[in-house]
Amino acid sequence: MKASKFTEAQKAFILKQGEAGTPVAGISQATYFNWKKRYGGLLPDEMRRLKALEDENGRLKKIVADVPGHGYETARCAGYAAILVPVAASVSRAFCSALI
Repeated sequence: MKASKFTEAQKAFILKQGEAGTPVAGISQATYFNWKKRYGGLLPDEMRRLKALEDENGRLKKIVADVPGHGYETARCAGYAAILVPVAASVSRAFCSALI
């Protein structure tokens, strides 16, 4: 995943500007609304904590996927990120196309 060129403090400042009604330059409208949906109301230190928790969650999911007999397996479909699926689900082209 591409690293953001904005720090958490910059994102918080841009969101605060947008809430105040000031036109926001430097980012697209879609980016602004994605940030608002994800970080709305969070302070910069809370944003960093959220990012750290999301990274840890992803790392733990990969560990669980590697443990045999837990009832899940890793599915990689057409270059998409690995996801955990129940073993009972058929990991086939049909399954992968249903994800898209």
